[in-house]
Amino acid sequence: MAARYRPLSGVKPTLAPSRPVPPAAPSRIARFQIAAMDCPTEEALIRKRLADLDGVISLDFDLMQRRLAVHHNLPSTDPIVAAIAELGMSAEPVRHPGRSVIRVMQMDCPVEERLIHDQLSRLDGVGAVEFNLISRTLTVEHGAAALEPILAAIRELGFSPELLDEQRGNTSELPADPPKPWWPLALAGVAALGSEIAHWAGLAEPWLPSLLALAAVLGSGLTTYKKGWISLKHRNLNINALMTIAVTGAFLIGQWPEAAMVMVLFALAERIEAASLDRARNAIRSLMALAPEQALVRQADGAWKLVDAKEVAIGARVRLKPGERVALDGRVVRGNSSVNQAPVTGESVPVDKAVGDSLFAGTINQDGELDYEVMARADDSTLSRIIHAVEAAQGSRAPTQRFVDRFAEIYTPTVFVLALLVALIPPLWLGGGWLDWIYKALVLLVIACPCALVISTPVTLVSGLANAARQGLLVKGGVYLEQGKRLRWLALDKTGTLTHGKPVLTETVALAGLDQEAVLKLAVALAARSDHPISKAIAANVQEAQAVEAFTALPGRGVSGRVEGKRHHLGNVRLMRELGHDVETIASRLETLERQGKTVVLLADESRILAMFGVADTIKDNSRQAIAELHRLGVKTLMLSGDNRHTAAAIADQLGIDEVRAELLPEDKDKAIAELVGQGGSVGMVGDGINDAPALARADIGFAMGAAGTDTAIEAADVALMDDDLRKIPAFIRLSRKTSAVLMQNIALALGIKLVFLALTVAGMGTMWMAVFADVGASLLVVGNGLKLLSHKNGY
Repeated sequence: MAARYRPLSGVKPTLAPSRPVPPAAPSRIARFQIAAMDCPTEEALIRKRLADLDGVISLDFDLMQRRLAVHHNLPSTDPIVAAIAELGMSAEPVRHPGRSVIRVMQMDCPVEERLIHDQLSRLDGVGAVEFNLISRTLTVEHGAAALEPILAAIRELGFSPELLDEQRGNTSELPADPPKPWWPLALAGVAALGSEIAHWAGLAEPWLPSLLALAAVLGSGLTTYKKGWISLKHRNLNINALMTIAVTGAFLIGQWPEAAMVMVLFALAERIEAASLDRARNAIRSLMALAPEQALVRQADGAWKLVDAKEVAIGARVRLKPGERVALDGRVVRGNSSVNQAPVTGESVPVDKAVGDSLFAGTINQDGELDYEVMARADDSTLSRIIHAVEAAQGSRAPTQRFVDRFAEIYTPTVFVLALLVALIPPLWLGGGWLDWIYKALVLLVIACPCALVISTPVTLVSGLANAARQGLLVKGGVYLEQGKRLRWLALDKTGTLTHGKPVLTETVALAGLDQEAVLKLAVALAARSDHPISKAIAANVQEAQAVEAFTALPGRGVSGRVEGKRHHLGNVRLMRELGHDVETIASRLETLERQGKTVVLLADESRILAMFGVADTIKDNSRQAIAELHRLGVKTLMLSGDNRHTAAAIADQLGIDEVRAELLPEDKDKAIAELVGQGGSVGMVGDGINDAPALARADIGFAMGAAGTDTAIEAADVALMDDDLRKIPAFIRLSRKTSAVLMQNIALALGIKLVFLALTVAGMGTMWMAVFADVGASLLVVGNGLKLLSHKNGY
């Protein structure tokens, strides 16, 4: 099946990946109030219309407030307003005199985010509020007098807001969190387990289970109780409020062991979620280490001096020695070399650089000395924009509401109101006995406690995650394990993901009637003395190389030397033309090899071209099987590559990939994923390099090739394939579908049993022991069902 090449909508493909354009100017943000934007239908219309508008970079929608933020580099916003007007809607610019970045270290998850959002939405003079959970910051647009009320409102929630400079919102600038000790939670778990054993076995005095349970709650639940009380005070029934009510209710009716165990499990789940966010924060901090902190800059008197990269101005001249990393984006003004651009563009082999070519911060100079002119400041380099893209993609994901939170919004308030009515109405108006009806109300409170649901969900997900770990799949959270069943598209990086990421010699063509083995020996003799990856690919084919005299490296072109007393040259077409050799006679053969995705190296002596060598990155053995299995599961595939379109198309055709997009920079990959996400359905992305990090973060599920991938790619992704076997992705999808089925079974069991006993209680047939039995019985059923995932077979 031939893959279709389709350029990214709204993005012009780079025609020469070896000479990428300098970074674009920083974008601006325009915000609009759109009164007619009521639902996702209008959002989709606006998104589609503005995607065709040159100069529009990205869109952020807030349907709750009917607002749109447009990131653009247009000279004016009139085209945006006009485009929206064509859809029959009016876009009114939103302007606020103030914009503040506030750090809230207690903001660990969407629960706190929602609490802060609801609190600030009640204030006058507050405009758009953007959250970044990775950096624990929120950016608020506000009126001139609204800043102090905003800070006061956040403090009222029990948080400690810290006002930052807008430039300090970057995670890499923020201090790392001190590690939290695990031993208090471990002791609380032991106490809760001891309380359960003492209660059910009757091994000690009656007060012992209660004392152990109280110790467990004090050791694990004080933070939850504090957050729950604040939430209740502000009429926000979130997960913390729900847990506070449930545990307190269990205490009041004497179910101390159960209350303790639920609180410990909840605290454990919160700690795991916080640890996952911390790993992402640390990975983003490590990105900045790719670019050196100093650069060798020419001074006004002509001397060269090491200068802090942040202080280097645009237009300065920087010298780059072999083996050094590029500190700032720039354009070569002197020298020739090859540069490893894999960290930024994903190209499989180093790119030859000459005067006029662009350099990216974080890339690695190979073999020649270069001078370059700085084209962008350190905080606006390609690498810095990758970091920003990762943070923006992480922050722009809509917070996933955990099921228990949604369940509590309807079920728990309803049952609590019903319990209150049961306790009050019959004694006050129907002549019922107070003790009888309060007892029935307490039974309803036990039924309202969602212990089975709270326990079943983490047990099921942990079982699924443990099963995945046994197969070499590191899944970063239960939400991704659940979401895997909905994958509609899977985008894959080429180099290091579908291919080995290491060039090998695949073709040897002897010319002019020469012997193939003889020309290969000549080529190996020269290639063995070069450190270039392409030369290494050629030299790997022979154990011992012939002697070479007067060896010379020709940066950006090839190598030269005397073999058996005669001068020979090994290099690219550019070198052959400089030597005066006729390349046109072999142009058709060159084109054939290049269309097969191969890099062509030529061998020549002083008078003619002797041979052609094709070097290419080879496909991994398991890639074909993985793609075929994905198609059987109903998942479409898309290749995203920084390589040239011929190479990418050739690889895609061999694998049977549905679509291919080539010659992409990291920002182009990010836009491609955003485009697929905008079409609906769940989108996955597989990559192994820093250049893939923005796309990995933007996708609904990001898959990192763990063993070969960078730390940043792994941390930006949601799932890591620890042994780089793509066949594990279909295995992950099958496990996700099984896990989701068990979750649905557990939800049906937990809610079904609750509803049965709710009906019995309302009918006057329910008793306290029946309610406790129903709660404990439901918990045991769902836990046992969830543990079945540990033994689920999911091979490939």
